Amino acid sequence: MKKITSLLMIMSSVFALAQVPCVGGVASGRPCNNFDLQSTITLGQMGASGGNDSWGWTDPQDGTEYALIGLNNGTAFIDISDPVNPIYLGKLPTHTSSSTWRDIKVYSDHAFIVSEAGGHGMQVFDLTRLRNVPSPPQTFTEDAHYGGFGSAHNIVINEDTGYAYPVGTDLFNGGPNFINIQDPLNPVFEGGYSQDDYSHDAQVLTYNGPDTEHVGKEILIGSNENEVVVVDITSKSNPIAIGASSYTQVGYTHQGWFTEDERYFIVGDELDESDFGFNTRTLVFDMLDLDNPTLAFEHFGETPAIDHNGYVVGDLYYMANYTAGMRVLDISDIANGSISEMGFFDTYPQNNNAGFSGTWNVYPFFASGNIVISGGQGFHLAKESSDLGINDQDNTNFSMYPNPTKTSVTITSKNEAITQIEIFNVLGQRVYSENSSNNTSTTLDVSNLNSGMYMVQINGNTTKRLIVN
Repeated sequence: MKKITSLLMIMSSVFALAQVPCVGGVASGRPCNNFDLQSTITLGQMGASGGNDSWGWTDPQDGTEYALIGLNNGTAFIDISDPVNPIYLGKLPTHTSSSTWRDIKVYSDHAFIVSEAGGHGMQVFDLTRLRNVPSPPQTFTEDAHYGGFGSAHNIVINEDTGYAYPVGTDLFNGGPNFINIQDPLNPVFEGGYSQDDYSHDAQVLTYNGPDTEHVGKEILIGSNENEVVVVDITSKSNPIAIGASSYTQVGYTHQGWFTEDERYFIVGDELDESDFGFNTRTLVFDMLDLDNPTLAFEHFGETPAIDHNGYVVGDLYYMANYTAGMRVLDISDIANGSISEMGFFDTYPQNNNAGFSGTWNVYPFFASGNIVISGGQGFHLAKESSDLGINDQDNTNFSMYPNPTKTSVTITSKNEAITQIEIFNVLGQRVYSENSSNNTSTTLDVSNLNSGMYMVQINGNTTKRLIVN
């Protein structure tokens, strides 16, 4: 339970803009469609003049959600357990100097932070310290520091294996460094990969896709300025190049993310809109054969805005689209070469030009459905208006953790006995039902559920999202 008084909560969130529904295509002066504004915190309120990347952490102890926001001069931590009244808990200052670029990922309840600031290395911060912050906002200190490289553009983490992969460093031709973080406060260098060009960003996972030759291997998919590369990095002493693919009208191959079945890899090119003059272009690569990735098709958006980072949750692709804000694409028909926009929330209402103002990153992985939007306009928290037809109701009465989960999930109640639990898949089909024994806590075995997103209905009147991975 939180040990922050109501007075402190009110004081720390008094300047945050509270919930505004999307009505008539606008929420508090910001263009929108199908997404409401939960709250905002400005850069000035976080003591910064620039914003960039973001990530999230869900406390496995009680399910509390926290936003981690990259700033030009450090990393901000925000408690969003009450999404309409977020609490700015404070900031971890940059290790050296300020920089436009900062990136954050999470493993084992620790944040790992890199920056293009000279000599910055990798900061490690114990996120459990956020549970009891007595007088927010506070200035935090790092819990550990790794100085095996100077600057880095980005960091990738495979939570299955406990390895961090800083990319865009001054080592390995800008390729990934291999750092063992299984003991988070004692990172251990285990090599790197330099065969390909500078790696701007990557996704690393323990592969479980359609190419049976590589199932179970640790695979890196790199967005390497002018191509997409596939590397087997299972052996840190002997990484093996598998495949590569490019495309016409390359501007800057920036970032990509797998669909959940690991069949398609969705890529954004950061400079093609400004270089070639077309609307936002999303490239879809068919990864049926990792040795021979091929461009399946291209999707063009509604505006000329530049695409930045994008992530997949279920059948939705959440894209940071700079001046056009967050755009959310329906990829349920991707196998037939079809993608369509289902909604957006625009943090930069001035225009939708091919510029670098607006939304830098989105984080759509919270079980609550709240979506962190970060960048030059500070922190925004948005949520789908219809929530796939089932609204998260009365969120503060029940907690559900860990979430995401692979095997089991615990549901706790603050003041109401749990009498019935039902789980529905995204098609609305009931896949689990249990009459509970009037306790305020119960643990469910969900190991037989397929990976994906589900809706958990508690006592017939409260619905929460559950992600099984």
